[in-house]
Amino acid sequence: MDNPKFVLFTGEDNQYYFRLQAANGEPILQSEGYKTKAGADNGIESVKENATKEERYVREQSKDGQYYFNLRAANHEIIGVSEMYTTTAARDNGIAAVKDDAPGAPIDDRT
Repeated sequence: MDNPKFVLFTGEDNQYYFRLQAANGEPILQSEGYKTKAGADNGIESVKENATKEERYVREQSKDGQYYFNLRAANHEIIGVSEMYTTTAARDNGIAAVKDDAPGAPIDDRT
């Protein structure tokens, strides 16, 4: 893969989703389902707008001891959930990747 990008796709439930992929092709942020493509497009724009704002990240730990983060919009709605990480350092690297990659990432529309 040559660059970070948002991949927009339709799930088996016929809802629209996006994920942010790093330059190495690994997913680093996943959306919830949207009923319309316009809703998913707006979600991508919200990620781009909020990605650089440290206060929008909520660091979490799952019940099985793994680490992840949520990216929230100004209204505190979750607009993206990270992959699971085995260490806090890896999670923080994931946040750094979203901050760096999301604002200028193109959209690969697979719908």
